[in-house]
Amino acid sequence: MRRVLVVEDDEAMAVALRDGFAYEGYEVTVARDGEAGLALAREQPPDLMILDVMLPRMNGLEVCKLLRGEGS
Repeated sequence: MRRVLVVEDDEAMAVALRDGFAYEGYEVTVARDGEAGLALAREQPPDLMILDVMLPRMNGLEVCKLLRGEGS
């Protein structure tokens, strides 16, 4: 199954994205802050990552930069 990781701190937006992707047949994981999103992306690399820029604990640009630096 195709996996999507949603990293979003706004609960309403996270739920809407999760439900929409799940309805289309994706396996969806949600993280509420940048550090949690980074950890999940490293543990089980998703097929698609929806990454908010303004996140608590680590912003989305930092997460993206670290993952790209690791070859993702």
